[in-house]
Amino acid sequence: MRRFKSETIEGRSVSASETTPPSKQGIGILGGSFDPVHVGHLWMAESALEQLPIEHVRWIPAATSPLKPHGPVASNEHRLQMLRLALSGQSGHVIDDWELRQDSVSYTLLTLEHLQEQFPNRPLYLIIGADSLASFDRWREPQQILKRCQLAVIARGGDPPPDYSILNSMTDEPQIQRIRESQIRMPQIEISSSDLRRRVASGRSIRFQVPHPVRTLIAQEKLYQAE
Repeated sequence: MRRFKSETIEGRSVSASETTPPSKQGIGILGGSFDPVHVGHLWMAESALEQLPIEHVRWIPAATSPLKPHGPVASNEHRLQMLRLALSGQSGHVIDDWELRQDSVSYTLLTLEHLQEQFPNRPLYLIIGADSLASFDRWREPQQILKRCQLAVIARGGDPPPDYSILNSMTDEPQIQRIRESQIRMPQIEISSSDLRRRVASGRSIRFQVPHPVRTLIAQEKLYQAE
C-alpha cells in the first residue's frame, strides 16, 4: 500500500494512514464556524465519508468568514474544544486549525493552496451546502477554487435539488458533470448553529441536537447565554 507523508494537525505532527486503498485517497474538506458544532455537521461529514472517494474528512474551523464579517460568537479555543469533544475517538475525521492559526479572514482559496502544498498528489473534495453553491459567485476567485478541488454539494432530502447553473460561466461542462456526480445525498436535518445559539440564550434545550460532551461544555462555560 502507498505510504502517505506525515500531516500537521493542530500544530503537531502525526502519521497519516498507511493502508488507504487507492480508491479512497482523496481528502474531504469541511469548513465553517462550527459555532457550535451540531449533529447536522456530523451527519454531513459522515455521509461524505461514505459516498466520496476520500480517506478522511478534514474539519477546518474558520477564523472569520468573509461572508460573515462579524465573526463567530464563541472563541477559537472553545470552538476547537467543541470539535475535539464531538469527534473524539472517531476514525476518518481530522481537525485542522490552520485557518485559526492565520488569525485573519479565512479565504477558501488560500486554504486550498495550503492543502495542495501539504498533499500534492491527493485530490481535494470541498464539501458545501446547496446554499453555499448558490452564493459561489461571491467567493474569492471561484474559478481558481474550481481548479484546485472538486466541489461536493450536499443534497438534502426534501429540499430542491442543487442548482449547478451558477457554475456555467466558471468552468466547462465536463467538470460540472463531475461535480454533479460528487453530490452527497443525506436526509433533511432542521438544525442550525444560529438557532442553537438562540435556544441557549433563551434557556431552551439543545439536547440531542449537539453531542452530549459539547452540550456539557456549553453549559459549563456559559457559552451563548444572554448578557
